[in-house]
Amino acid sequence: MPQNEDGLIWRTSTYTDSGSCVEWARPVAGVLVRDTKDRARARVPFAPDAWQQFIGWTKNEENTR
Repeated sequence: MPQNEDGLIWRTSTYTDSGSCVEWARPVAGVLVRDTKDRARARVPFAPDAWQQFIGWTKNEENTR
């Protein structure tokens, strides 16, 4: 379920089962990622191209299992 915090809509993976995952938000440019268990910690920024590569890699890894 998306959460609106700091003017950003944070989303979690559909595979999240116990909250042990990451959340992501799309500010004006790029993507921010944070830990769902410790939302106060630093957010990790990704450039749009790097985020797309990461998503592509995770989908590819899932298909090889």
